Amino acid sequence: MGKQETKKWEGETRVEIQKVRTKQVWPLISDFCSLHKWFPHVKTCYLLHGVPGQPGLIRYCGSTESPSEDTQWVTEKLLKMDTTKMCFSYEIVDNNAGFKTYVSTIRLESIDGPDGTSGCRIVWSFVARAVPALFEA
Repeated sequence: MGKQETKKWEGETRVEIQKVRTKQVWPLISDFCSLHKWFPHVKTCYLLHGVPGQPGLIRYCGSTESPSEDTQWVTEKLLKMDTTKMCFSYEIVDNNAGFKTYVSTIRLESIDGPDGTSGCRIVWSFVARAVPALFEA
């Protein structure tokens, strides 16, 4: 029997924050284990092993405060952290959310606000493949 391949999903989302500079947002966003502090669907996020801010760090993220049968969870590995360009990339290494592969990049960009003040844009892009049995007939 041949290997079943899933379709590749690619996407990007952007959010703009007025009157807040990238250098104010970067400390929160770049803390790889702080996702639960700014992304509402993640209820817990913590370091499993590795050095904060260094590639190779592994984090756990879950949809509830404590693991249970109905908790959606992922473990993710930090691939790259660029403090100069204010971006980082990571991949899912294990999960029960249906991803076969998932690689994402988050980056910050400076913007000019409508009233001439500076702002910040968060750009979150990803490339993923689902587990075939879960998402394809």
